Amino acid sequence: MHALRQITPYRPTRVATLSAGVVGRALLAVLALCLLVGQVLAQDDRGSAPLRLRGDVTARGDVLTLGDLVEGASAEAAHQPLFRAPALGATGTIQARRIADAVAGLGLGAVETGGRVQVSVLRSARRVTAPEIEAALKRALEAGHALDARNLAVRLDGEAPVLLAPVDLDGPASALDVAYDPRSRRIAALITLGERQASLRVTGQVVEIREVAVLGRALNRGEAVTAADITLERRPREATPPDAQGAQGGLAGQVAQRGLSAGAILRAGDLAPPDLVARGEAVTIVFDAPGLNLSLRALANESGRLGATITVTNPISKKILSATVIGPGRVSVGPAPAIRQASAALDAPALQR
Repeated sequence: MHALRQITPYRPTRVATLSAGVVGRALLAVLALCLLVGQVLAQDDRGSAPLRLRGDVTARGDVLTLGDLVEGASAEAAHQPLFRAPALGATGTIQARRIADAVAGLGLGAVETGGRVQVSVLRSARRVTAPEIEAALKRALEAGHALDARNLAVRLDGEAPVLLAPVDLDGPASALDVAYDPRSRRIAALITLGERQASLRVTGQVVEIREVAVLGRALNRGEAVTAADITLERRPREATPPDAQGAQGGLAGQVAQRGLSAGAILRAGDLAPPDLVARGEAVTIVFDAPGLNLSLRALANESGRLGATITVTNPISKKILSATVIGPGRVSVGPAPAIRQASAALDAPALQR
């Protein structure tokens, strides 16, 4: 006999239709899961990025942080102080193993050195040099001693003093505690930046300066000078002759009264206006008087520039007259003083004889 099996009635499977809301919620869930996985992977990648030693660095402050020396550190760890920076303007070195030990002590793992043995560190600084120091001293002399800073120079003692200051100290340097002796012209002061955050004590000699005309090329006697031949230079008054020419205006067109070398300081008498009348030259004599105007030809007995008094000879009467040069080839014979005007008028026609 065969065992009988229970007959289970067949029931068809019911298939439910998915609604749009169900599909949308499923998609949002999958998208959120993907974003979460991406963030986790990105954090793992950042956490696993190696720390790398930087090259030579420049420090702007007193302390070197982890971010100054190492690349790849997090924002929080980058501000961790590690070493003290060198003095202002100085350069120092840090062994790579010391940096690696400092990073390991913070629990940040190993540092890739790239084969570097040490790192060079330069401390940046603002350098206040001699020209800025001199300008501060001249401002103090002008304000405190009524001296004209435009005509002053200061020779600082020592070899080019320099004030080193942090780079964030801007603004001009100031001269404080100024001591000035008008007789010896010695000066001493404290050069400062900010609220005396950086200071340097200096001493020096105050020198009076004047502008002098300097010849740019050599001139022979009688040669005319042009404006391009003359330059104005600022020289110490004590090193210039008392009669040095101080202005370029009016010198152009004048002629050398002697041989002059290039670079010479022009002195009074080195140049003079050119002669408008030459010795032996035929000139025109002009005689002007109230109601009378005469002119005649004569010969100049000597050379003369504008305004000079020379003697001329009437070639007919051979009479020698004293005349004033009034232009090229022209001289003037003026009327006699008031008490002799009548006789001068009577004698004037004799010029034509």
